[in-house]
This record gives sequence, structure tokens and C-alpha cells, in this order.
Amino acid sequence: MTKKDTEQLKKDLTEMQFAVTQNNATEPPFQNEYWNETRDGIYVDLISGKPLFSSLDKFDAGCGWPSFTKPIEEEEMLEKADYSHFMVRTEVRSKSSDSHLGHVFNDGPGESGLRYCINSAALRFIPKEDLEKEGYGQFTKLFTGN
Repeated sequence: MTKKDTEQLKKDLTEMQFAVTQNNATEPPFQNEYWNETRDGIYVDLISGKPLFSSLDKFDAGCGWPSFTKPIEEEEMLEKADYSHFMVRTEVRSKSSDSHLGHVFNDGPGESGLRYCINSAALRFIPKEDLEKEGYGQFTKLFTGN
């Protein structure tokens, strides 16, 4: 990312959004926009707009951050070893924007057993009724069974 891009992101994003996506920060649990969002829709990368997660794969992990069992497209996820905070974790980044999203853990429900614990500050939620007008019409089929 160039200095110009960084300066533009500083202007376009909130302080928390910039800290999370660009500096690998973590927002406070239970004090973020989507931890308790229950509407149907998709979550896209705040920076690139790439679809990342569906509400159909969201669950309440009790951790205070949005948690998902799987991404919409595995190819959009980059996983990196994270040794910060005296822990060994797997960081999840957006492939398209190289933004920090959160971490993935192997303590989730479902077939994969994964829990993608994601910062709201790295996401934008598109409710299912707005998918078409927001340019994500191809994802309406997720919610109609077609």
C-alpha cells in the first residue's frame, strides 16, 4: 500500500476501522457494530467490498465479536500465524485488500469445527433486501433456496 493509499484510508475510515484493518488491532468485545446483528444478509470486506461471510453461517459464540463457521469463498481468506500477545493464533486477512479481519479457531460448531472470530470494524453488512441495489444480487439465492 502506498503512502497515498494509507492517507486516503485514514480519511475514509473511522479511527477504529483503520486500527483494525491496517494495524491488526482488535475492537472491544460486545461493543462493536455486528456482534449481535441477527438480520439476514452478507458481510463484505470494508476496504475491497469483496463478499466474506453470510448471516446463514453466523452464530453466537459468546465472545462478543461476530463469529462464522465458514467464509462465502475460501479463496478470499488468507491465514497467517500470529504470535502476538503471548499466544499462538491464526490470523485471518482479506486476500483482496490485505486487511486484518480477525482470527480463526478450531472450537466452532458444525462440520468444519471452525470459528471465524471477526472484527466488525473490518466489515460492512448488506441486509438481504438491499443485496440487489448494492450490487450483490447474485447472493440473494443464499436466502431463497434457489
